[in-house]
Amino acid sequence: MDAVIPWVNGNDIVWQKKLNEHSTIKIDFNKEKESERFNSIGEIDMAIKSIIKYAPFLKNIYLVTDDQTPNSFEDLKKLAHYKGINLKIIDHKIVFRGYEQYLPCFNSCSIGSMLYRIPNLSDHFIIFNDDVFLMRETKPSDFFINGVPIIRGQWKEYYENQSIRNLYYKSLSLLKKHKNKKTGGFKTFQQNSAKLVGVDRYLRRFHTPVSVRKSTLEKFFKGNDLLKNNIKHRFRQEEQFIISSLSEHLEIKNNTYHYKKNTQLTYFRSYKSHLIVKLKLLWFLINKSKLFITCQSLEMANDKTQSYILDWINKRLD
Repeated sequence: MDAVIPWVNGNDIVWQKKLNEHSTIKIDFNKEKESERFNSIGEIDMAIKSIIKYAPFLKNIYLVTDDQTPNSFEDLKKLAHYKGINLKIIDHKIVFRGYEQYLPCFNSCSIGSMLYRIPNLSDHFIIFNDDVFLMRETKPSDFFINGVPIIRGQWKEYYENQSIRNLYYKSLSLLKKHKNKKTGGFKTFQQNSAKLVGVDRYLRRFHTPVSVRKSTLEKFFKGNDLLKNNIKHRFRQEEQFIISSLSEHLEIKNNTYHYKKNTQLTYFRSYKSHLIVKLKLLWFLINKSKLFITCQSLEMANDKTQSYILDWINKRLD
């Protein structure tokens, strides 16, 4: 079983220049408001350390990047090796082999679609993001049972099938999509994935690690242009699917999955109330069933909240 983490260092000046060369909307990285969401503050170090500490049964951790390497990579590699885990960087050129015309790519939907093409990747692998941390010891059966993936989330109706009481929220969603120039959102991409598979409703997943079988994706993409059509976009488009949700709905369609309603996740937007962040982290300690923590937009938290979160995580990684 392997772990895969797509990652970008938004502080990299070379990457910033490359982004602006290909984007119609230019980012002034010297302006805090424009550059804030791209900032990296060492989340990837904590994410990798958390996997090494709390999932020592893994064989490989693959970090998928665009010609980038974390500053602490060699130390992380030694730490992983000590636990019997191989930590390796996989460049976009490797997973996009045969599709190089779509590089460089700045689109998580497109990049994620290519993760299953990592050479020698185990059939059973887990997709992480760099803001998702394992904070308790896990075991293989937290991700796969008898080779079948565990799926976490809530069953939801498609937007167009939801009841009248949700019209208000649907309207807000449409306004948001218009404001974002139709770049799409997490829920939209999940629904696109489910519709592509042909299921009556979709499983709304949250920001947890995702258990994937490479063979499921290989079989689905064989003999069609679905993969090519999804990865041709350098920047997000609302018609795209995401590989994590596509994989889950393929398993749902085939009835080859184990469902857990309990996501075992503590999730918060790091820039929200300091008190809420503290209470959620306290609840994680109390609720022993929780395994995962997602600190979304950690770079956008104020100094007080950011320091609290980082200290809390690092203490559990010592």
